Amino acid sequence: MTVELVRETWPGKIFTVTIGATASEGGTRARTVTVGGHAALPFLPGDAPSPNRPVVAMEVMDAVPQDWPDALKSQLGDVMGAPADWARKCVEAYGAELICLRLNSPHPDWKDASPDAAVATVRSVLEAVPVPLIILGCGHADKDNEVWPRVAEATRGERCLMGVATPENYKTLVVSCLADGHLVLAESPIDVNIQKQLSILITEMGISPDRIVLHPGNASLGYGLEYEYSIMERIRIAGLQGDKMLAQPMLTLSGEESWKAKEAKLPEAAQPVWGSEARRGPAWEAITATSFLHAGADILVLMHPEAAAAARRAIADLSAAAATA
Repeated sequence: MTVELVRETWPGKIFTVTIGATASEGGTRARTVTVGGHAALPFLPGDAPSPNRPVVAMEVMDAVPQDWPDALKSQLGDVMGAPADWARKCVEAYGAELICLRLNSPHPDWKDASPDAAVATVRSVLEAVPVPLIILGCGHADKDNEVWPRVAEATRGERCLMGVATPENYKTLVVSCLADGHLVLAESPIDVNIQKQLSILITEMGISPDRIVLHPGNASLGYGLEYEYSIMERIRIAGLQGDKMLAQPMLTLSGEESWKAKEAKLPEAAQPVWGSEARRGPAWEAITATSFLHAGADILVLMHPEAAAAARRAIADLSAAAATA
């Protein structure tokens, strides 16, 4: 019996977004990263091949939580007080394709650092690595609105992906990105309709749809992964069906969310049957991230180098299988 492979076509296409700018483009990056451009759901053999594989970014913080898990400290403890060295290690030792720099220190409950201090940190990381940057604020609306314009101006021409823009706080970030040539990371609270509305609001301010990357929210294995997966899948299908306000590449902060789970970080002494947290934590992060690949994630932001390596292997294997089927 002959089995014919069913091929599915879609009327829409996901926007292509390029992060970073080389010297010829007005920036200083040695290379850029392009995501999106898909005309089909991910990794399905026989459908339209994707022009751009998903990529792995690694997260760097200018200040880390006091209760940071030992499994992360064992890998990054020697550099976690120096963002530039941390970023360099992620790129040179762990193969990060992007650096996701989180500016925690301006938060009033952390260090209440000044915009000048944030700018100095960003510049030091830019000088330390050749890859493009994702730059995240501290999550405090007032402080982010102070920091974003200064950071955007200091990195003018680098085409950074800056975030996060939320329905409650997006205008200052969008104006800054519009003025200085950056991309906007738009976050919704795991809701398709709110994600679309946020894209509409951002584009109405003058940012074109191909300068937006979607962050549909956070969830990890055992803590809402299935629901988050379904939201991402619905967004990707809507984009492929022709909805241009949901046709952007998607990013997931899988590392951040995974290490909140007690199963990822609880010491073995507290739960001997669970085994070593040195293996359990990276596995929790890797499973969370690779699950979202199938929902359409284009950028995986991870923390542990073993999780990042596992995600890159999964991307390579899935892409190769889809291409040869």
